[in-house]
Amino acid sequence: MPAFVKEEECIGCGACVGTCPVSVIEMTDEGKAHVNEGCIDCAACVGSCPTSAIEMV
Repeated sequence: MPAFVKEEECIGCGACVGTCPVSVIEMTDEGKAHVNEGCIDCAACVGSCPTSAIEMV
């Protein structure tokens, strides 16, 4: 998966969920973002995250 969420930095705001053009980001039961398979490497989520908790790998 190209995008990775650093869970310790994620505040659970959900900004990335609405930004993902292919809808592969979801919020876990713990209130953290998670990137599922299907990420297209666009990095829209990286730019939308206020805490820089998402990075491209």
